[in-house]
Amino acid sequence: MTIISQTASEAPFHAMVKPRGAVCNLDCAYCYFLKKEELFPGSTFRMDSATLETFTRNYIAGQPTNTVVFSWHGGEPTLAGMDFFREALKWQEKYARRGMIIENTIQTNAVLIDSDWAEFFAAHNFLVGVSIDGPAEVHDTYRVDKGGKPTFSRVVEGIRRLQEAGVTPNFLCALNNASEGQGIRIYEFLRDDLGAKFVQFIPVVEPSSDSPGSTVTPWSISATGYGNFLKEVFEQWYQQDVGKVFVQMFEVALASWVGAPKGLCVFEETCGRAIAVEHNGDTFSCDHFVDPEYRLGNVAFISLQSMVDSAQQKEFGEKKRSSLPTYCQQCPVLSACNGGCPKDRFILTPEGEKGLNYLCAGYRDFFLSIDQPLRELSADLGLEKVALRRREWSSVPS
Repeated sequence: MTIISQTASEAPFHAMVKPRGAVCNLDCAYCYFLKKEELFPGSTFRMDSATLETFTRNYIAGQPTNTVVFSWHGGEPTLAGMDFFREALKWQEKYARRGMIIENTIQTNAVLIDSDWAEFFAAHNFLVGVSIDGPAEVHDTYRVDKGGKPTFSRVVEGIRRLQEAGVTPNFLCALNNASEGQGIRIYEFLRDDLGAKFVQFIPVVEPSSDSPGSTVTPWSISATGYGNFLKEVFEQWYQQDVGKVFVQMFEVALASWVGAPKGLCVFEETCGRAIAVEHNGDTFSCDHFVDPEYRLGNVAFISLQSMVDSAQQKEFGEKKRSSLPTYCQQCPVLSACNGGCPKDRFILTPEGEKGLNYLCAGYRDFFLSIDQPLRELSADLGLEKVALRRREWSSVPS
């Protein structure tokens, strides 16, 4: 196998790695990734040693910085087994340049986390993200196992084991229709019951296959419901938890208000520096675009750096800005959201133009509502302190 280029890219890029592909031990109703198994018929859905080594060498060689973050996702990455991650650490140690800092993050549903896993993550300083949607009545609405049974209690057990081992989990909370009107309840559960310090709220948005481009699945959150959820949580966070709990959405907004880099592709002007690497080495433009037309190549034959800097990927990233409808270009909060993620741009503007983000009404309402509080907070903190805060949450698994 021949890697075409091993020179570092001019700018860093990020890879979301899928060691077991879309394979998962849960059957969450809203999961967009489970169906990606269909792209690899006959596959074992397990990254082999050769691919792992090639990816590791390739990824490290392409980075211009001395800090490299490996992000392990799925499906469920712990299904790869602990020996897989021991081997990953071995290759990282072998190929890291002198003085380089290697960090590992993993996003897990925590169902398989026992004391051995928890101690392993603690010993090797993994940043562990745990997917949990709130208290049991919300979480178990859609996050069920393959037998359709609830998973809340097993997830919380995994979280407790991590905490007992000295790992501070970061929480990824998917917001769906069951989350609407539950902002304070969910936030207080994460903060008070689970001791959350880092929280991401990820809106579930999935176009309906019955009528793509106009309706969404029953479990998708509504745009207004999303905006109202964020406003509810922001008010409490602003009054009580600034500097204590890092809510990614609010930290990104704060960075935007002081003119600092947002650090989250969803709200940047362009994208394309965050790719997805499948279990067999196939590499795609984005985790949300793991489809044949967005395949960039395979790590066995071409470097990640070459794929990220390819004309195809640059066009993909630039299209985020160039395809904005006029309605967005004239919006007072454009600088905050930049049209949001392209995957959600499937509704029409009030004028009938294509390409408006499904969440637009929620974004607009939320960002307008927090303008004055963020102006005050920005004045208190200043650019330097905001930049320091960003470094605290920017490597959190997502």
